Order: sequence, then structure tokens, then C-alpha cells
Amino acid sequence: MDPAIQGLKVYVVGGAVRDELLGQPAGDRDWVVVGSTPEEMAARGFLPVGGDFPVFLHPVSKEEYALARTERKSGRGYKGFTFHTGPDVTLEDDLRRRDLTVNAIARAPDGSLVDPWSGRRDIEQKVLRHVGEAFAEDPVRLLRLARFAARFGAFSIAPETMALCRRLVDEGEVDALVPERVWREVAKGLQTGSPARMFQVLQQAGALQRVMPGLVFDEEIAGQLQCAVDAGLTLPQRFALLCRKSPDPEHIGRHVRAPSECIDYARLLPALVEALQELAEHGDSARAPRSEGEAPSPDATHGGVEAWLDLIERNDGLRKPQRFVNLLQAAQCVARHVDIPAWRRRLDAVRAIDAGAVAKEAGGKPEKIKAALRQVRLDALS
Repeated sequence: MDPAIQGLKVYVVGGAVRDELLGQPAGDRDWVVVGSTPEEMAARGFLPVGGDFPVFLHPVSKEEYALARTERKSGRGYKGFTFHTGPDVTLEDDLRRRDLTVNAIARAPDGSLVDPWSGRRDIEQKVLRHVGEAFAEDPVRLLRLARFAARFGAFSIAPETMALCRRLVDEGEVDALVPERVWREVAKGLQTGSPARMFQVLQQAGALQRVMPGLVFDEEIAGQLQCAVDAGLTLPQRFALLCRKSPDPEHIGRHVRAPSECIDYARLLPALVEALQELAEHGDSARAPRSEGEAPSPDATHGGVEAWLDLIERNDGLRKPQRFVNLLQAAQCVARHVDIPAWRRRLDAVRAIDAGAVAKEAGGKPEKIKAALRQVRLDALS
């Protein structure tokens, strides 16, 4: 028996129990302690880390142990709550404040389940359902519901739960969400197996334009996000695809405080896709040689290779070749038939040029260097 928790009433709660019942690998365990006090936890060597309510780190495992608590609405938004902890708070009281029934199950040390809100039944029936009416008091719960819908794609959302989501929007609670919290949930949702579903749920609840104003989301974008999943694309690539049809992708990224890498991808992808589609319409016949001994295509005029070079330079491919390739991979979900190996060869050909030698040959004069360097790059491509 662990001496740090010997004599305490401790339960594993939430996601670890849910995932175990789903037959999925359990992540980090969250623990609830019933009937204890902050003073007793500190005396046992637990390190307090909670802000609004008492949460402690186990002295050895560093897992989180929270005292059972209740909450009461005291203001607008997800921070507008007053929490109460104490020896009188029961496990059932604590589980009642949780968002979804599938997350309101606890497992006792003897392995038995405490499931007062029938979460196990909802897991078996694949339903995401709120625990109580308090769901409509916390706008983060709408984001979490949408994210869980994306993660558990086979689960439906109970109609009464969706009705509460709409109430969150209608009453303006969703407007109190801070951008950083929106991004945290959006980033998790984009990295699930069905990311489009997150935005479909937000759209269905009437919340999408409130949390990500200006985002254009439709079935085409949904299909491209699923393509990104199938291709194993990264978060910046998926975010760029999500924002691709929006008038101002950069603004959306900055609004939700997305990382600069995600914003850059979102800013660059639409123009790249458009240029690739234009090349495809013209046959992209100016093809680079596929091997060292192969002669250039007879159509490899400077008109064709100029389009290649312009595309590489506009996307800063010379300085950031991997990002350029990553953008091409994302573009494959839109433009299709993007010949990435050919683009890699084009990049390699241009980047192999000794810019210093070209500058020296041009006599060190800036106006001559620029023209000479471009000509050498075009020659390398053709």
C-alpha cells in the first residue's frame, strides 16, 4: 500500500476510467480524494499546485490528486465559479459537477466502479450526454464536447445536450471564452481521427463564428481535413487546410492565439494551392529532368520554369525548404496530383547554386547580382 495515500479515500476519475472502459490506452490518471483537507494532504508530503481549488502532486509519482469539490455559478464565463471543498463533499457531489456522463465515472482502489450518472451505459450506447443543467453554465464544456465528438467519431450527441449548447450560445456565455482556451481545444480537436466533426458540432450549436470569426467551414474543408488525417499531416498543415477558404486566415490564427508556425502555414497555403492549380491547368509541361542523364522536356521554356521559381521564392522555399515541402503535402489534399518528388528536385537544383560565386562573377553590383542569380536559377531548373 502506498504510504502517502494509506487511510485516504482515493478514486481514479474521468478520462482514464473512460478510456479503460473503451478498451483504449489510458493516459494520465486523475485522482479525487474524499473526506480530506489541504492540511492533511500537505502533512502527507503532497505538494499544492491548485489555484482556484486544492490540487496536489503526489510526493513520489507526481500524479495529480484533487480534493472532492462542488461548484456554484458566480459570474460569466468559464472562470465565473465559486468552488467548495471540505470533508463533507462526497464523491457523488464531485462527479455531479463534471461535464459528460462518460467522464463522470470513478474507480475505487478495489476496482469497483462508482457511476451515479450512468456513464458506462452511455459508453456502451456511444452517446455523449451532459451530466446536469450546469453544463450550460460553462462555455468550455461546449468546446470539450466538440473535441470529444471529434475524438470519438462513432458517438452521437444527445439532443438535449445539443440544446444546452445552443443555450450557451444564445445567452452569450460562449463570448466569454478566452482565445488561448479556444486554441487549446481546437489544437486537440484537429489532431483527432475525425477533426472535421469538431467544427461541425460548433457549427450546429451556432458557436463557430463566435469562437473563430471569419472561418469558412463546409463539406469540402471537412473532406480535406480527413485527407490530412489519412496522410498523417501535422497540426500546422491541418490548421492551414481548416482556414484555406477563409478570407483572412492570418486573422483567424491571431484571434485564437495560434502558434506562429500555424499562422504562417495558413497564410501561405491558399496562394500556393491557387498557383499549383494554375500550373495544372496549363499542363505543368515544363518538367525538370527526372534523372541526371535525361534531357529536359522540349517544353521546358523559361516561361514554365519561371512559374516554378516564382512559386518557390514566394513561399520562401530557398530558406525554408522543409516548410515548402510540408505546404505541398497539405496542398495535395486540395489540388491533388502534386508531384512532390519533382518539386524536391527543383528545390535541390536551385539551392545547389553557389550564390557567392554568382555575385563575384557579377562584379559585386547589387542590380547585376539579382538578375544574374535569377538567370542561373532558371537555367538550373530548365
